[in-house]
Amino acid sequence: MNTAYLLTGGNMGDRAFHLQQAEQYIQQYCGEIVCSSSIYETAAWGLTDQPSFYNQAIKLQTLLSPDQLMRKLLEIELEMGRIRIQKMGPRIIDLDILLIDDLIIETNLLSVPHPALPDRRFALMPLAEIAPQLIHPIEGKTISALLDACKDPLNVQKK
Repeated sequence: MNTAYLLTGGNMGDRAFHLQQAEQYIQQYCGEIVCSSSIYETAAWGLTDQPSFYNQAIKLQTLLSPDQLMRKLLEIELEMGRIRIQKMGPRIIDLDILLIDDLIIETNLLSVPHPALPDRRFALMPLAEIAPQLIHPIEGKTISALLDACKDPLNVQKK
């Protein structure tokens, strides 16, 4: 059994509904959702001329391998209508694996821990809500400590 921490997000249409729908798909196809964070709203990161994002962290117990989980998440994105046109552009749903157990993985399909996690407040805040003492396997710091040290200036607000 693997413990995975996911980040769901989106900025098109009914953002809260899409996060809820993604959570249902994840529960149905990927494993048992142990807990979910509150929903947080953040201005777009990177490509800023687009609507703000809703994000939520999920703790998942899964029998899937990391690659199987990533493939299943990509299938869910496709099922929900995500079309990958441009990196960091608007999207109905975005499903990312932030961490899986204490694994470090670097393949064409998957990078775990998510390489940008320490630099993105919109990922750290919801993750810190559900797993503040979780240790980042590369940084060797808790998620709370990474959040305290994060220099990302974007304002992240609980909805």
